[in-house]
Amino acid sequence: MGTTVDPELDTVAKELMGIQNFESRVAAVLRDILDQLYDGQRSGRYKWDQLHKTEKTHCGTLVEINMQREFRFTDGDKLDYKIAGIEVDCKYSQRLGGWMIPVEAQGELCLLIWANDSKAEWTLGLVRALREILTKGSNRDRKVTLSRDGMSTIRWLFYDSELPPNVLLKISDRDISHIMEPRSGAERIRRLFRTVQGQRIGRGVVATVAQQADYMKRIRANGGARSQLQAEGIIILGQYETHREIARGLGLPLPAKGKSVSARVHPAEPGSSNSVLINGSLWRLATENDLETMAPDI
Repeated sequence: MGTTVDPELDTVAKELMGIQNFESRVAAVLRDILDQLYDGQRSGRYKWDQLHKTEKTHCGTLVEINMQREFRFTDGDKLDYKIAGIEVDCKYSQRLGGWMIPVEAQGELCLLIWANDSKAEWTLGLVRALREILTKGSNRDRKVTLSRDGMSTIRWLFYDSELPPNVLLKISDRDISHIMEPRSGAERIRRLFRTVQGQRIGRGVVATVAQQADYMKRIRANGGARSQLQAEGIIILGQYETHREIARGLGLPLPAKGKSVSARVHPAEPGSSNSVLINGSLWRLATENDLETMAPDI
């Protein structure tokens, strides 16, 4: 279909794209919602297929609520929000293109959101839900979806953007079984940081593995995994700026708020690449051939 002039859509798009750190904040909202649904701290679940049908359906409501909470959108008079004074309905779908458009939103602007945890991707766009771009059929609630032509009219603001990854979806079933095998939450955390090195590990994953109320305490020094893995040469870096500098020097992903990164290190020779000074000594990432050595205090 040809491009249609829509000043209200342009205004809403401009308003959203003008929000500071909008992309990273949307990604964080979606990550938190998925972790909330999994409820890994109590259930041990960590993937979409483990949810009940009612929980999956509830995801759309959580997206609507938490997007408004994060960005302080004004309540709409007949739709979910007012953005730049314009009525906008928020629609989330588990399937790209599966957004259900209710009667009251037909002809109106819709904010379309989709996320896929296994792919670590999410998408957000705007569309004017004109009747001619909607399907003819409807469900019991008289909701319809976008037609193929309708899909082509979406103004994508972000397409296949990165969702903060759930590392439990990126490792093998064998590793999952190894990590989750012990009855002790502390031992499961040690196995997590020993097994999954060089990747950002979020609070949700730690909570799922520990399944304890004080799960973040299991990472720290003074009895936590940070001190317990030190003898194996493993360091666990957190969000502190000194830790981020160490990660940068070693060529590791930088741990952001609520994230941790583990790695096994070894003393480095002067002039070594990707080495960093820690407590007066030079360190680099360990190789398979390096013997274990006590990691430095960080």
